[in-house]
Amino acid sequence: MGRTLLGKPVALDVQEQIVSETKKWKEKGITPLLAVLMVEGDPASAAYAEAKRRVADRLGIAYTVERLPAGTGQEELEARMEALSGRADVHGILLELPLPKGLQAEAVLARLDPRKDVDGMTGASKLALLTGAPGLLPATPQACIRLLKHYGYPLAGKHAVLIGRGATVGMPLLHLLLRENATVTVCHSHTKDLAGPLCQADYVFVAAGRPGIVNKEMAHPRLVVIDAGINEGPGGSIVGDAEPEVGEAVAAMTPTPGGVGTLTTVLLFSNLMKAMDLQLGRSEGGDRNDE
Repeated sequence: MGRTLLGKPVALDVQEQIVSETKKWKEKGITPLLAVLMVEGDPASAAYAEAKRRVADRLGIAYTVERLPAGTGQEELEARMEALSGRADVHGILLELPLPKGLQAEAVLARLDPRKDVDGMTGASKLALLTGAPGLLPATPQACIRLLKHYGYPLAGKHAVLIGRGATVGMPLLHLLLRENATVTVCHSHTKDLAGPLCQADYVFVAAGRPGIVNKEMAHPRLVVIDAGINEGPGGSIVGDAEPEVGEAVAAMTPTPGGVGTLTTVLLFSNLMKAMDLQLGRSEGGDRNDE
């Protein structure tokens, strides 16, 4: 049985740093505030918003959810985003996705100040990801990298296979892996033979949104599996993109749940700290010590 790479120990380390930084901001009379903008109608989105509230409470961070009724139009949603973005007391903003059918997320995000974009979804944030300029990076790809670093797995010079090229996880993760000097093979829905690249890989990052896309027959004893997939399994359970049995045949693997997702939410609040640095200046809140 391979090593289980749990997200909770990493999340606790990140939380400790956030609590310390939040305290410094409050000592200067500034309370960090994260705002979530959502359109009602999706029970899962409402649950995710409340889950983030619980994390905010633990961290001592102010948190508000701006709820718009189902049936809200594009113009009204964009106007609400622009109003939130212009508030000096709001330091980070998250647009809860997916939006109801007919609403365009990109147009809404265009009204968001990139310095408050804690989910790394604006055009400016994506450009910063490509160029290495200061900016806010998506939380889930960051979580994948942080997990490996925490457990002592180096990326420089290693062969990483990335399964999935989506805009939210796969593509940002590709650029983060390249920053870490990994050699990356990208596989996707048109890749005919996944087993071929995996047999040569040191690491595989799975973000395809397809349960069971990686199975035990594709595994080998040197492989480390970072599973960023979240899917609905039997009886409403949550499963990843890799079959759980894969963990029996590899060196290490993240569980689902309990792996990447556990760290992702906390990193949204780490992004809030970075957002405050961008808006108010690092010297205002004290030095950061990012990994």
